[in-house]
Amino acid sequence: MELVQEYAFFLARVVTLLVALMVIFAMVGAAGRGRGRHRERLEVEHLNPRYKAMARRIEFGTQQGTKGFWQRLRERRRKNRQSGEGRLPRLFVLTFDGDIRASATEALREEISAILASAKRDDEVLLKLESPGGAVPGYGLAASQLARLREQGIRLTVAVDRVAASGGYLMACVADRIVAAPFSIIGSIGVVGQLPNFHGWLKRNDIEFELHTAGEHKRDLTVFGENTDEGRAHFRQSLQEVHDLFRNHIARYRPRLDVEKVATGEHWLGERALELDLVDDLGTSDDLLLERRERMELIALTYHPSTSFRRRFAIVFESVLARLGFTPGLFEARK
Repeated sequence: MELVQEYAFFLARVVTLLVALMVIFAMVGAAGRGRGRHRERLEVEHLNPRYKAMARRIEFGTQQGTKGFWQRLRERRRKNRQSGEGRLPRLFVLTFDGDIRASATEALREEISAILASAKRDDEVLLKLESPGGAVPGYGLAASQLARLREQGIRLTVAVDRVAASGGYLMACVADRIVAAPFSIIGSIGVVGQLPNFHGWLKRNDIEFELHTAGEHKRDLTVFGENTDEGRAHFRQSLQEVHDLFRNHIARYRPRLDVEKVATGEHWLGERALELDLVDDLGTSDDLLLERRERMELIALTYHPSTSFRRRFAIVFESVLARLGFTPGLFEARK
């Protein structure tokens, strides 16, 4: 019996060692396959061929015979060669998926810089925007990046398929034209600031908390200290100042809009937003791309920043854990 137990323990140690070696080899292999992908790069994708390929598949699939299809295809290619001697204007397609920190701004600024370095006067930009808003500095910077296009005379269209609220609308209003889906969420032109206060709980439990500042308004509201009416009033004043800047920003880019009427913090669906002049047209980003596929060269740009070794290691380790049956996402909180 002891011999069987010893053998079982030995076998368990061998299996553990083999699993550890497999994990190490898998991580090294995954890191090798990903070599070069962590460097920053600008991905350029031409969208016209994709739309043409889809149309050809449908046309081919609905034909009774293939002879007529191939004849029409050759004729179409001949006409395209004859008409393609001149340069088509380009439509640069960007995507902004916003979070509370507007972290996609770093990619947006690089994409816009690339466009400004190569764009001609007849080129345009389409931004597919989705954001419920977030921190003022992040979205203020994102809006400033879009303003660079306006300043250089590059026409900008923003398409909102789902939501452009608060900071998202701060960005959208910079555009020459805003197109929103009928049931998208638009507006929320307001500012909010909130935080809990545990001073009462600390006091009831005889826990003292000291807060020392230099400067009259260095800390208007605190989480653990005792808040004062003066501090609350100054905090509300700061919120109002940001709201005033928000309204002035919108009025600068959309002078026909009755800002006082819509700057209430409310949001509206796309159809109502059109009535209020918050947007210019109803539609989707898909509609805009299909409309332009014959008369413009559609180019999607995606900037991929460089990834640190720590983050690459975390991604590889998570993939190995997932293969072994463990729950991924272990490192998401530390990205």
